[in-house]
Amino acid sequence: MTGHGFEARRDRVLAVVTALAGAALLALLLLRAGLKDTGLNSHGALADAFLHGRLWIESCPEIDCALYQGRTYVIFPPLPALVAMPFVALFGFPGFKGFVFLGLALSALSLLAWRAILRALGVARADALWLVAALAFASPLYQVTLRADGVWFYAQAVGFLMVTASLWAAICRKSLPLAGLFVGLAFLCRQMAIFYPLFLLFLCLPRERPLLEALRGAVKPVLLAGIPVAAALTVYFAYNYARFGSPTETGYGFIHNPDQTSFIWHRIREIGLFSREYLLFNTLYLFLQGIHFEFGGPSLTTLTGFDKAGTALLVASPWVLLAFYAKLDRVFAAGAAVIAIIAGITLLYHSNGAEQIATQRYALDWLPILIVLMARGTRPAAFAALPLLVTWGVVANLAVIAVLSAYKV
Repeated sequence: MTGHGFEARRDRVLAVVTALAGAALLALLLLRAGLKDTGLNSHGALADAFLHGRLWIESCPEIDCALYQGRTYVIFPPLPALVAMPFVALFGFPGFKGFVFLGLALSALSLLAWRAILRALGVARADALWLVAALAFASPLYQVTLRADGVWFYAQAVGFLMVTASLWAAICRKSLPLAGLFVGLAFLCRQMAIFYPLFLLFLCLPRERPLLEALRGAVKPVLLAGIPVAAALTVYFAYNYARFGSPTETGYGFIHNPDQTSFIWHRIREIGLFSREYLLFNTLYLFLQGIHFEFGGPSLTTLTGFDKAGTALLVASPWVLLAFYAKLDRVFAAGAAVIAIIAGITLLYHSNGAEQIATQRYALDWLPILIVLMARGTRPAAFAALPLLVTWGVVANLAVIAVLSAYKV
């Protein structure tokens, strides 16, 4: 058997393993959607409030709500609640118990958009399928979909779809104004999306023209793209002002979590939302922390839980290492700058995404840019490792969830 034939056979075996593990992960997601979703999602409560002409909610169904002048508010941006409004209007709150199913639908749309993006970038069909499988089952996207009954995770599923749509608009439609519209919508889910326009601009610039000349020719599209982004900023500032009397007050300063004793609670109260003291913890968990089960009992033989601060992206999703071979040009420089800004801010944040299982979910804020950088240009020889790296991520993800489910921890 030739070397090429052996490689093809090996990749087919990996594809079967990945397909089986992916099917199991999908089944677990559907089971959680059908059995675990209580409907007590803060965005559902906010959607109900909007339907009744209010900006405040009657009571906080989860945690991280703000108490201000005797009223309770959801501190997060409002678009995810608007997405949920038709379902809450139909089934009521908490009558609508389909947030995980809704998250699954949003993530499926994201994956369809990524299939189109990868095709437009000229990625070979086999590599594109592996990358879509990686996103679906070996990235933070799976975990936020699985936990979409929680306000934080559901918001990320909506936000990921919007930033994906912005990249689709720039790459597939070559439309900077349309990309700006989706960035504005993404900002109303996850504020970090406000940095995306720099990367989108460089994606849309003609690559055969010198930079200054290309920038001069992009003035009109940039101005048109800026309109929906400015509108989103205006909506958000007005929303904050209407709730808290200040356009820049998001409500974090009024978080009211009685009886909370978590490390996140202590950090907010004793250190603050942002601090250099969080840098070491967040950096180690983003890049180095392995899969960590927790054991208890006198002999440490009883499985008691899993590290809720998560697993390093490079451990749970090792396929992202192939970004090391990305094409180096001005688009790469712009993308790397945006990733550095978003990730740098996140590393100083009081939470790295906890609680989370086998992932670093805040990486979703910049992972779409990294995937585009990976996929551009000529396929490097290192991409021969893509099937193996994706298979590891999918199987490891399944193993962690299966163990935790079996032991009910």
